Amino acid sequence: MWVIHPAAAIGIDDVRVVKVSSFSPCTEVTLERPLRHTDPMDEILDVDLMTFEHGSPSERRAVVDGVMRSLQTGFVYTRSDMSTSVLDDAYDTLHAFFHLPQDRKDSYSSPAARGQAGYTGLMVETAAISDTPDWKEMINWGSLVADGHPLRTKYPHRYHDPIFPEQDLPGSAALLTEFHDTLGQLQRRFLRVIAEGIGAHHSYFDTMTEEGSHLTRAIRYPPMQDAPADGGHLWAEEHGDINLITALPRATARGLQVRTDSGWVDAVPPDGHVIINTGIMLEHLTNGMIPIGWHRVVAEEGQNDERISVVQFCHPTPWTILTPAVSTVTPERPQRFSAISASDRLDQVLWEIRLVGDEITD
Repeated sequence: MWVIHPAAAIGIDDVRVVKVSSFSPCTEVTLERPLRHTDPMDEILDVDLMTFEHGSPSERRAVVDGVMRSLQTGFVYTRSDMSTSVLDDAYDTLHAFFHLPQDRKDSYSSPAARGQAGYTGLMVETAAISDTPDWKEMINWGSLVADGHPLRTKYPHRYHDPIFPEQDLPGSAALLTEFHDTLGQLQRRFLRVIAEGIGAHHSYFDTMTEEGSHLTRAIRYPPMQDAPADGGHLWAEEHGDINLITALPRATARGLQVRTDSGWVDAVPPDGHVIINTGIMLEHLTNGMIPIGWHRVVAEEGQNDERISVVQFCHPTPWTILTPAVSTVTPERPQRFSAISASDRLDQVLWEIRLVGDEITD
């Protein structure tokens, strides 16, 4: 398999590729980036999820080792068995949505959903380290949870009814639901690799994510020349994600950059691979063993086209108590994080990125 080695210079536009035989190998938050408690490792590696699932014990172990090494950057690339036709159809539909008249897009907004369902317009989400809103617009959706389910009863603001542009784009609800479910299954499968990597049983994350409040977000970053003239806008300022892991199966243009100990490097996966990055909740559960994947989205100089990408945030159930796994607490790595519910941690973050006001309730 191929391993991607970002070069050492900050903001470099290319990466070096070398072949290695030992293994088969972005809801958002911005906080001040903490110091890492690991050796500097700047390689984003390419791994194979199917080898983990179907390979020999030694091949399986090699994938785990590759993932844990790569996640010191907070990022890893994985070969995916996602259907290209599902990806193609979903991106075609989302492109059509973002190019509807503004009043039609606005009709799919839901202010009560606080950015967790439906359409969110330009310059609404703001990074916590910035006073300048991001130059992007979004549509968000998740899975339905049955009426009467205790999760929906206790956490109604976590499980919103999806809002799809069905009136303008017939068939979009079924297509985007299939896309969401397929990507969610892939993420839960990948978490089994991480579970083994932290010394837990491979099913460690299964129960906490089975009915998790996973959120899929399609994002359109308009051309930068259309941004307000007062300047200072980026497509997305530096941030880390709040959830466990995030999957990005495709983007229509470059722009995603990862912060490493050597500076900013471009995230450019091999064709047919999904980008996986880590979030605050995973850092919490692993006692800092796996750091947050800090990243941003920027247009290169002279890059005048738009960028559309779709990410999915894999969340535990809101009632999950986030406390470091026993296997991650050692004399060399004493417990860093106290217990907090996933719901409370998410509310803290939504406040910080200005997607909520004073009305947070459970």
